[in-house]
Amino acid sequence: MTSSFLEHANITVSDPERSAKNLCHWFGWHIRWQGSAKDNGHSIHVGNENSYLVVYKPQSAPAQGSNPGKMVNGLNHVAVVVADLDATEQRILASGFKTMNHADYEPGRRFYFYDHDGIEFEVVNYG
Repeated sequence: MTSSFLEHANITVSDPERSAKNLCHWFGWHIRWQGSAKDNGHSIHVGNENSYLVVYKPQSAPAQGSNPGKMVNGLNHVAVVVADLDATEQRILASGFKTMNHADYEPGRRFYFYDHDGIEFEVVNYG
């Protein structure tokens, strides 16, 4: 192995199916695996051939949107690099989400948004 890389992150959501569908639509990802998980929960692994995000719901999950804009157990946001920032933003806006904090500074352009569960995403393009 020549270098380390982040393979996946696992986040708790209120509706894994909805979250997976949105992630596939917004970022062109696919479902890699899904099934039973710890605490009688359900997990869906969604991403590409190199990395993925696990959207997980235990049997008893927090209410939808119960933590908008708040740090979750130390997680500030999840960043996703995309090839076409403008097209990705249009898909997110068309899904009914507001984007914010647009910036263009080295090393790239970016914006942020909150999903149904109040999880903040940074979307970035390094052009």
